Amino acid sequence: MLVPFLIMLREGIEAALIVGIIASYLKQTGRDAWMPAIWVGILLAIALSLFTGAALQLASAQFPQKAQEFFEAIVGLIAVVVLSSMVFWMRKAARSIKSELHTSIDSAFAHSTGQAPALIGMVFFAVAREGLESVFFLLAIFQQSTNGDAPLGAVLGIMVSIVLGYGIYAGGVRMNLRRFFFWTGLFILLVAAGILASTLRHFHEAGVWNSLQTVVFDLSHILSVGSPLGTLLSGMFGYQDMPTLGELIVYVAFLCVSVFMFLRPATTRSAAAQAARPSN
Repeated sequence: MLVPFLIMLREGIEAALIVGIIASYLKQTGRDAWMPAIWVGILLAIALSLFTGAALQLASAQFPQKAQEFFEAIVGLIAVVVLSSMVFWMRKAARSIKSELHTSIDSAFAHSTGQAPALIGMVFFAVAREGLESVFFLLAIFQQSTNGDAPLGAVLGIMVSIVLGYGIYAGGVRMNLRRFFFWTGLFILLVAAGILASTLRHFHEAGVWNSLQTVVFDLSHILSVGSPLGTLLSGMFGYQDMPTLGELIVYVAFLCVSVFMFLRPATTRSAAAQAARPSN
């Protein structure tokens, strides 16, 4: 329940921040009449996300067992990619997202026609990005969940993010967003590592991956995956009481690389980017 709650809280706040920046700028520049276009973009993005999630869930239910395992592995891979990209995108874009959105809005209103579609599209793509990321993440988590707590956690996360997002927009809620995104980013990378290890297991059960299946250690007599704590750790971080060599390698390698890249100072990343540019 905690994992989907925190992920959906973060996704919701990201979407709320972008929509809030757009709405605030429209209000500041005397363009309040265009506010309905924001709601149209939001509703279209929500509809797309719900349709995509329902379609994937219905399609997977028709698969035979091995195809089901392969589908779950593919969903897991997509979830890892979108979760990781979400973390690094927000870390990179946080400093300039406000000015970029203001520039895009001014550019849309610089034309005498097509202002409404441009504004709707801006909001739609911003919210749809977060919504589709959430769909693949939730599908991967629901596949690992053994009870109904995960959907409840996701709903609660969305509800809290809406309240906080409106509070931030209205100016009544103050949050250290930089710290919030930093710690939730690290948490998401831990979750993504667990999903990636589970993905390798699904590939094995689908008959696609059969290497590195040696069990590294057995903790079933100490902390069984079926125990309350084991179930909690499994749902949160993909814990297994008898991990294979392949799962352990994938988990540790992904975590080491992703956390190193995440913690690397921005100045170091900028210097590396400058050094990579060809000289004139």
